Amino acid sequence: MLFRLPGALASAVMVVMLIVMPFALLPDSNQDGTQIVALVAIFGALFTIVEYSSSSPSLVEFRDAPPFNRVRFSALFATVLCLSVIFRGETAPSEVTAFFQNSGTQIGQAIDFSYSPVRLMVLTLPEGTDPAVIQRLRDAAGLSYLLALFSVIWFVILLVLYQWPRRTEAFNVWINLPTFDPTAGGDVVKRLRRDGRVNIILGLLLPFLVPAVVKLSDILGTPINLESTQTLIWTVSAWAFLPASILMRGVALSRVANMIHQQRLRAYEREESQGAMAV
Repeated sequence: MLFRLPGALASAVMVVMLIVMPFALLPDSNQDGTQIVALVAIFGALFTIVEYSSSSPSLVEFRDAPPFNRVRFSALFATVLCLSVIFRGETAPSEVTAFFQNSGTQIGQAIDFSYSPVRLMVLTLPEGTDPAVIQRLRDAAGLSYLLALFSVIWFVILLVLYQWPRRTEAFNVWINLPTFDPTAGGDVVKRLRRDGRVNIILGLLLPFLVPAVVKLSDILGTPINLESTQTLIWTVSAWAFLPASILMRGVALSRVANMIHQQRLRAYEREESQGAMAV
């Protein structure tokens, strides 16, 4: 546990920075908002320390199998940071904020075509919404979606370059897949491949399904206030990050299934060779 503690503390600091960042870059005079952000940051830090300092399985998947969680966290951190910088330009403009605003506008307009996830996200706004709010949502959604796509592509490139999971290093399924029960029944490889396919399909569909859920909540009388900057940042970040994260999980599960399959084949070959030598 002591060996893991420094890394756990560093991870906790990064989690606190992520949670506090939008509130710090976009100050809010609401005292209740300050208390909520502080409580969420404390809870996130404690959860991260407990999870990453423990040597036994926890709730975090692929905890000891980088770069899975590193890429996911980096993607979410970059998304929240970019959106916070964009909206900071509305109250404290600078060359940096102007660059991010122009980039977001160009990307949003390029991706905003018929039936695209960005167009569906923009359509969640009710009729008569202020054009400025529509523009803000389009810019945020376009930039977030592009970052999510880049994160998935970068993740796949890293898996290929580093041959993840590495055959030369031990991969503990019990530690890295704490919610997966290999004794639940059925072949482990088939179950992992099935779960991987389900996650990949779900990751591809979620950017289109989430806007429908947001629109449905509006119809049912519980609308999400996207005119609030803080709400807009976290809603759009979650809309872009969750599908990318699930897609990465599906790819990772498929890679683990292939690893176990290859290990089985090598074990069968050794048994056959030993049997032939004994005869």
